[in-house]
Amino acid sequence: MSVQRGKYGVDAPAVLAGMAAGGVAEIALAFVLFAVGWPIPAVVLLIGGAVLAVSAVIYAHTTLRGKFRVWDGELDRLGLRGDEHVLDLGCGRGLVLLKAAARLPDGRVTGLDLWTGDQSGNSQEATRANARAEGVADRVELETGDMRALPFPDASFDLIVSSLAIHNIPDAADRATAVREAYRVLRPGGRLRVADFRHARDYAEVLRECGAVDIEVRDLGWRFWYGGPHAKTAMLAATRP
Repeated sequence: MSVQRGKYGVDAPAVLAGMAAGGVAEIALAFVLFAVGWPIPAVVLLIGGAVLAVSAVIYAHTTLRGKFRVWDGELDRLGLRGDEHVLDLGCGRGLVLLKAAARLPDGRVTGLDLWTGDQSGNSQEATRANARAEGVADRVELETGDMRALPFPDASFDLIVSSLAIHNIPDAADRATAVREAYRVLRPGGRLRVADFRHARDYAEVLRECGAVDIEVRDLGWRFWYGGPHAKTAMLAATRP
């Protein structure tokens, strides 16, 4: 199952543009230096430009295709019944939110976001349009809110997901607060899945302190690299007993 009909934008488009532009510029300058007889700096620039260009290709694949496939696999492995209540923290334009909704004919999904951040075109209106395009608008609710103070009662959700969102909170103590809030609104027996390329092990430690079980942090592989293995994404999995 793969969501394809909505428009999900690009993660941190300025970073991708910078990689691509830098790679092209360095390769072009390398050829100029070859032409004027400076082979050593030309080779250095050519290698650097090639690395940036390849990084840009990997980044583009991740943000436009790879993360879609990874989340399909993650949601399939959860074996959802179809009637769960799911919360997506920092849902953005709805990639994970709507993939979950497609698997829940009798359930509900709630997306929470501040509708800012570094995803291109991030807005509540864009997410609603994607929900309509995917045919799941009837089971989707959107909330404007802060992960550090979730506007939901305790034990409200069967599953909480988040993709590349919690790291946007700049302060470590505030990130820990967001993780504790996620645990608070998770029902007994509920599961948590957080994909992030920073701080995943810190989140895991907070969940241990909260009493979570079945905690696992694992690498999601090259399809979730933002330019290369230096920016790989990890999946945090946990369960509330």
